Amino acid sequence: MNVQVLTLFPRLFEAFLDESIVGIARAQGALSVDLIDYRSYTDDKHNTVDDRPYGGGPGMVIKPEPVFSAVDDVLSRRPEGGAKTAMVLFTPTGETFDHGKASWLAEQDDVLMLCGRYEGFDERIHKGYPWTELSLGPYVLSGGELPAMVAIEAASRLLPGVLGHSESAANDSFFDDSLDHPHYTRPPRFRGQDVPDVLMSGDHAAIDAWRRDQAEHRTAAWRAARHP
Repeated sequence: MNVQVLTLFPRLFEAFLDESIVGIARAQGALSVDLIDYRSYTDDKHNTVDDRPYGGGPGMVIKPEPVFSAVDDVLSRRPEGGAKTAMVLFTPTGETFDHGKASWLAEQDDVLMLCGRYEGFDERIHKGYPWTELSLGPYVLSGGELPAMVAIEAASRLLPGVLGHSESAANDSFFDDSLDHPHYTRPPRFRGQDVPDVLMSGDHAAIDAWRRDQAEHRTAAWRAARHP
């Protein structure tokens, strides 16, 4: 999966891209990430990317010119006949990012992500391309960089061969719209809490049944809390 991130703050990604699962995915060649500062596509000496909104009001708005120039340049460099680029725009009004969206991203060969700042984008940016607009939830962040990192990390876990165990991603919470079962490790007793006997029994059929039952109960409680 090749990801091209348009951002005004590329240095925010540097440590993130080198560590943990994302770093492993890049080292394996399953993931590549190019950081593109769209401030470099401005045409004035101050590299201006924002301006005051028409009609008045607080804050500044991302101008269309540098974004269109950056996007057009990235798309023009696609190989002839290559994979279609999935275009992702992070905005509070987008669809909520979930496991399904992460799976969709992981299936894409080429992804372009656009990160905003300030009061948001000029509306012509929203309408100018076939974006998939995504949001982490009903709250506002200072920019789209953190959502982009979340999306990259979630998709990276689903790329073939990235996780150490082939079943790890399939057993994650939300893989089939269910939560995972509880996990325990050594010591068998800690601060008055014991590991369930069934997990130390060696009876794999009983362990599988216990895990399924626990996952079902957790999932039912989670769904009830979301939809009281």
